[in-house]
Amino acid sequence: ITQAEIKAEIDKHSEHWSVETISRMDRSILHVAVYELMFSDTPPAVVINEALEIAKKFCGEGAVKFLNGILDSVNKELRASESITGQPG
Repeated sequence: ITQAEIKAEIDKHSEHWSVETISRMDRSILHVAVYELMFSDTPPAVVINEALEIAKKFCGEGAVKFLNGILDSVNKELRASESITGQPG
């Protein structure tokens, strides 16, 4: 997987925002969390919760809701594709 593929996944789920306009810290959290959602065995709720805890500590006030919305959307799409194909991610 490349960073471009992760960026494309984030772009797809961040309505009205391009990845370039998202703050560096928010973008970094998204990259790690989306990678984990796509390619790790860590439960999605844990991945999302940890990303939001990091955002609470290091990002602006609106970041938590923003990141939660994107990560929730990515997770729902990944889980839907799993139920259709029977394969993770």
